[in-house]
Amino acid sequence: MCGTIHSEGNNYIAATFSSRIFRFVDDFEIRVDPALRIIHIRSASRVGRGDMGINKKRVELFKELFSRKVLEAK
Repeated sequence: MCGTIHSEGNNYIAATFSSRIFRFVDDFEIRVDPALRIIHIRSASRVGRGDMGINKKRVELFKELFSRKVLEAK
């Protein structure tokens, strides 16, 4: 799974991912709220009704990788 970062700023990243076969584009955004200690994650298809769970899997993968990094840092 490979994406492209389009916007990166203070506590915010916006990226896109494309499906391999049909090249459908999904948006992926992360916004960190350090005051509340919350990470907002959004992954959504631009086209179509269903994504066969790909966006949910992408969010779950991010959460898993982020948790690993936090544990490694301790």
